[in-house]
Amino acid sequence: MIKAVLFDLDDTLLDINLTAFVARYAAGKSRILADASGLPLPTIMTRLAQSYLKVNDQARTDQLTNERLLDDTFFSLTSIPMDDPAIADAINYYERECLEPLRGGIVMAAPRPGARETVEKAMSMGLTVALATNPTLTLAVDHVRMRWAGVDDLGFALVSHIGNSTRTKPCARYYQEFAAQLGLTPQECLMVGNDAARDFPRPDIGMSTAYVGHGWPRKAVWRGSIGDLGRRLPEIVDLLNSRADLRADATKERL
Repeated sequence: MIKAVLFDLDDTLLDINLTAFVARYAAGKSRILADASGLPLPTIMTRLAQSYLKVNDQARTDQLTNERLLDDTFFSLTSIPMDDPAIADAINYYERECLEPLRGGIVMAAPRPGARETVEKAMSMGLTVALATNPTLTLAVDHVRMRWAGVDDLGFALVSHIGNSTRTKPCARYYQEFAAQLGLTPQECLMVGNDAARDFPRPDIGMSTAYVGHGWPRKAVWRGSIGDLGRRLPEIVDLLNSRADLRADATKERL
């Protein structure tokens, strides 16, 4: 039975040139680290990129949070401790107070039409609603983009971020851990996303996905705009629940 709807953020609830945003965000963070360490800015940017690649490695076997792995990897490459209080305070201030100007220009961040209404519809149905954005950035940076999407005040049950996750999309472990933090199984969650490469858990763990991107992935239980999803959500959830009941009945008959 579907008990929760998990929403992706970027290009699902928020229209954004994510590549441009991440590049500009990382450039600002790199300048802080370069000023703190005295190392050349190009060196810092290269080492920071290598550290994020390590976090996104789908073959990881460690038990670290994404944040711990990022910090440890960056330290091993530069000897710069990102958790040093002075450095951490500077980065936290940058993330809380200095990202708003990035919204315009090439980043082009704006709410997706119908996104807020769809989140509100899921909440009105009594479902648990959480934000399952790819956890490579901090909660502060997630909150900035949530504000740009016009959903920062909606009271999500959980928001994934670099500090509370040990894997990134599309790793099945990320989705399993996220559902578990909600007290649910993957089968009890409907994932809403726009990226066929990331928003379908790999390997498959029985989590249904409603797709609001381009194309029509065969694994999607529904495909359309985020606004249309809100209008169709009751019948989509009813259909998934009916399928679950049929599977349960078939299992009983075999037993």
